[in-house]
Amino acid sequence: MRESLFAIVLAAGKGTRMKSDLPKVLHPVFFAPMVCHVLETIGHLNPVETVVITGHQAEKVEKALEDFPVRFARQNVQMGTGHAVLMAEESFKDMTGTVIILCGDTPLIKDTTLRAMVAGHHSQQSTLSVMTTIVDDPANYGRIVTDGQNSIKCIVEEKDASPSERQIREVNAGIYCVDLSFLFSALRQVGTDNKQGEIYLTDIVGIARKEGHEVGHFVCADPLEITGVNSRVELAQANVIMQQRRNQELMLAGVTMIHPDSIFVEKSVTIGQDTEIHSHCLLEGSTVIGKECHLGPFCHLNNCQVQDRAIVNSFAKLSDQVIACE
Repeated sequence: MRESLFAIVLAAGKGTRMKSDLPKVLHPVFFAPMVCHVLETIGHLNPVETVVITGHQAEKVEKALEDFPVRFARQNVQMGTGHAVLMAEESFKDMTGTVIILCGDTPLIKDTTLRAMVAGHHSQQSTLSVMTTIVDDPANYGRIVTDGQNSIKCIVEEKDASPSERQIREVNAGIYCVDLSFLFSALRQVGTDNKQGEIYLTDIVGIARKEGHEVGHFVCADPLEITGVNSRVELAQANVIMQQRRNQELMLAGVTMIHPDSIFVEKSVTIGQDTEIHSHCLLEGSTVIGKECHLGPFCHLNNCQVQDRAIVNSFAKLSDQVIACE
């Protein structure tokens, strides 16, 4: 029998490094607010319930997500990730199963990675599983401290890490699978004895080990997937990665792209085989492009229908148009 799966998405932070009045999770990455990509990815796992934790400009975030099948819980005072998760306790009252926890600023995570983590959590019969990855520069990440058997002993936040711990290159990806029967009872034991004076979600690792629970260890092979978007630089990097993924998908499906690094195609756009797209094109909305079409450089199409073998001339800027084959 399949164990029920739930999800918690942390989206309460302000994101001070973004230097913006817009809540961090609402900054657009590849045509949509970054938190929307996270929710779309989670949706592929078919969770029974998804709770989004809001806080900073909560009304604006909740309004942006009104079309998603989620519930909201508010963290009115930001007191750490553990405290944020505690805000969801009432939403999961009397429920049993596994909850996957992740941040709303990780738009690059793939559903295949999350599925593999959940499968590993269940197969190992873990109470808690932690996703980690190996990076060249571990700055700003929590470090994974392991024991002699390569089991996770604890997670040390950078501000609390010793010089030797800061040299560790295995870092916390900020994604967890946790049994609901353990999660909230453990969080109520977490204190604020750290340099931030916050309730760290990571502290439940030590509690799990102390209570004799199995702590799973899932290593994400691609560090880019778990990249948190905390600055405009990382925002630009996330845009590029998602653009590359989309264009590779289209090219593998039979679409020719001339200078693909300059071409942006929204997920909602469909393109037929043997169509050729030249540089600096932007295709968005419900645009449908048929087979064997030719799009010249610098085309911008929004909600257009391009029929089979049609030619769209360079510098065309069209909305809600039908382009026929001449």
